[in-house]
Amino acid sequence: MIGRIRGVLIEKTPPTICVDVAGVGYEIDVPMSTLYKLPDIGAEVTLHTHLQVREDAHMLYGFSSTAERSAFRALIKVTGVGARIALAILSGMSVEELSSAITLQETGRLTKVPGIGKKTAERLLLELRGKLGADLGLSATPVASGQADIMNALLALGYSSAESQKALKGLPEDIDVAEGIRQALKSMAR
Repeated sequence: MIGRIRGVLIEKTPPTICVDVAGVGYEIDVPMSTLYKLPDIGAEVTLHTHLQVREDAHMLYGFSSTAERSAFRALIKVTGVGARIALAILSGMSVEELSSAITLQETGRLTKVPGIGKKTAERLLLELRGKLGADLGLSATPVASGQADIMNALLALGYSSAESQKALKGLPEDIDVAEGIRQALKSMAR
């Protein structure tokens, strides 16, 4: 298995890039999140990779972090989710947002990704529940139902998953939802 590639970036044609390693050009499919982090053409790049061997092709997928690669590997283990859909998911949301959506069981956030329908989203939530955050070393702390409502409200207002979770940490567990939203917004305004 090819686990990492380091070489000179010679081509960017989304979602595929080409990396020259000692005279050999490796075509690597990457999610958009990784593509945006890549340096200019001609610069050295290091990617964490996943090699998929099929009867008709050997496909190499690259990621900017090991967490992203682990999420990709977890996603392709889900029934009905192939590499293209996994790349679309990682292009549409960060690993932390994906982990949060799975922890909070939010099909709506997953169905916003092109190519993910309601049934696929529900299958992802079912098969990855309790697995994704632990596999990636992310904090998938369980959230009380009132706090889940506060979290959803903050996400709907456009705050990131990380900002919302940070704001929730400062709130008492038994707080009323409306008061919790008010206090969370105040803490984030500082």
